[in-house]
Amino acid sequence: MEETASLPVPDDAAPPSPSGRGTNQTGVRLYNERLILSLIRRHRALAKVEIARLTGLSTQTTTVIMNRLQADGLLIAGERQRGRIGQPSVPFSLNPDGAFGLGMMIGRRSCDLVLLDFTAGIRARARITYAYPVPEALMRFAEAELPGLVGRLSAGQRARITGLGVAMPFELWNWEADLEAPPGELGIWRTFDVAAELSRRFPSFPVHVCNDATSACAAELTFGRGGAYRDFAYLYIGTFVGGGIVLNGSLFPGRSGNAGALGSMPILRREADGNASLQQLIRTASIYRLERRLIASGRPGTDIWLSPDDWSKFEEPLDNWMDEAADGLAQAIAAMLSVIDFEAVVIDGAFPADVRRSLVARTLRRLEGIDRQGLTEAAVVEGSVGRDARAIGGAALPLLATFARDFDVLFKE
Repeated sequence: MEETASLPVPDDAAPPSPSGRGTNQTGVRLYNERLILSLIRRHRALAKVEIARLTGLSTQTTTVIMNRLQADGLLIAGERQRGRIGQPSVPFSLNPDGAFGLGMMIGRRSCDLVLLDFTAGIRARARITYAYPVPEALMRFAEAELPGLVGRLSAGQRARITGLGVAMPFELWNWEADLEAPPGELGIWRTFDVAAELSRRFPSFPVHVCNDATSACAAELTFGRGGAYRDFAYLYIGTFVGGGIVLNGSLFPGRSGNAGALGSMPILRREADGNASLQQLIRTASIYRLERRLIASGRPGTDIWLSPDDWSKFEEPLDNWMDEAADGLAQAIAAMLSVIDFEAVVIDGAFPADVRRSLVARTLRRLEGIDRQGLTEAAVVEGSVGRDARAIGGAALPLLATFARDFDVLFKE
């Protein structure tokens, strides 16, 4: 994609330096452009005067930047809004064709490839399922399917692809027993460099890799209702439960990229015989636990992945699993709130919307029974992106790297 040309930015456009370092004009311009794009994404559509008010930029500076973004094809102008006091205003929104991201979600039971537009619309996708992930098979899948996804775009649109994002669990080799893979079969993941292998096969795309649950959290923050909260904890329930953390309106990946590893949080798990033991949340609030319940009841565990939008036939195994999961989630939420007074806790996952709704309601009921004296209350709400959150988050990684609000651009040489 053509790099945005430098624009003259007056002194009043420069935000204060958070670290005391000097800013350069190009950095300020990039920051202001990204800030405006982020605001329009959150509000869906904004007029120039509204953006000037929200950013504190002068009307002249706002107009110059937005005209350039429109010329670059990132913004589109809507119909003039009449009937208000003053001059008719023109709302601007993001152009879906303004930029694209490719995403690869490597899950423990399935892999998705998606082509995402600038407004989080999935333009094309491909999927495979498996018993457990094997690196070379996944690379062959990418080589076979990605050209077809890219081929859905015109030549001009292909020039606007910002890169390939990969959302995947970290340390896959640690889950060999839970995935019931042959001993040693997942050990190859210890040395397999996904970014390097994809870069070698697709040299024209920058490759970004992120933890799968953190990627899902990024999708909820950027495209879902999570953007309404300044600070929130995020729980994504897939084959294994994971999480993410948002602080001050920004994703917090942590020093190793593994912040929000909420699946590893210890909780008290109650057994059917009345005994209890301290185990990780992942042993309770994960879909593989439902899979095992289905198998024990004589049903194929693969039904979970073959009918992702309708689990009504799972009946008693599903009901029992939701009770077990809600108990663990409620304990984990109380523990989280003792560390950070989150404004909200968002729960989403690879399940139908009605299951998500029921699980959140059960979790709230269990939370009411936990002693939370001294803790600040937080809203416990449903996520809004759904089972595609990890794939959308993966495809969003290159888009966010290119366009998201980022103080670091103020100091780049």
